[in-house]
Amino acid sequence: MKYLATSQLKTAGVTLATILITAAPLLAQEATKTKDKKSALDAYLLDGGGLTIFIVAFGLISLVGLSVYNFINLSKAKYCPDDLKGALLDHMVNCRVRSAIELSASHPSYLGRMMAYALPNIDATRPEDLGRDYVEDSMADFSINEGRKNMVWINMISLVAQVAPMLGLFGTVFGMIGAFSKLGQGDTDPSALAGEISIALLTTMWGLIVAILSVFAYFYFKGRYSNLVAECNQTAEELINASVQTVNGDAQLAKIPEGLAV
Repeated sequence: MKYLATSQLKTAGVTLATILITAAPLLAQEATKTKDKKSALDAYLLDGGGLTIFIVAFGLISLVGLSVYNFINLSKAKYCPDDLKGALLDHMVNCRVRSAIELSASHPSYLGRMMAYALPNIDATRPEDLGRDYVEDSMADFSINEGRKNMVWINMISLVAQVAPMLGLFGTVFGMIGAFSKLGQGDTDPSALAGEISIALLTTMWGLIVAILSVFAYFYFKGRYSNLVAECNQTAEELINASVQTVNGDAQLAKIPEGLAV
């Protein structure tokens, strides 16, 4: 019995030693492969060469810069601040149009400048609507003129979205020219061809990434701007309605019956 146990231990030892001897080269080979693996930075950016780095830098600087600027510029405080809305509403409800104009002229926001431009067109000789059509025409003119200036920086994002894929396509052509040039010289080394094809694919990929992000950013900021302008126009309508209601309050109440006969 003791002999059998000793024999089994020897057999197990020999088997374990054999496994370790056999596995050692495999483990070393696997470690070498792991060491030779490229990092994500190398595989997805640096292998693309200078053109890929240029496209990424172009996307980061232009897209991030324009996005930060538009985030700061397209704020509620710069377009339709609540404190100005409340003060103007108080003036217009009490038909203090001149005070509303002075307050608007002193405020740098979009709403302030728009009301300073539009309110002087109120016509007191038309108490039924206070010359609403002239005021609304002035508001429309102001919105058109302001839109030309404010949309410039939003449209720049659209320009980035159009330029980025063109740069990627240029990189594709550049990489394929290099690949076919090597083939024409009789260089059929797969690694050399893979380098040129890598440039072609990486530039295309980054060009598309920058373009896709730019399209999302463009429509986001365009919608943000439209919503802010719409809020300013709606507030302006409320201000005019407040004055019209005050001037014609008694006449409008006279049209409403006290009760209906049954």
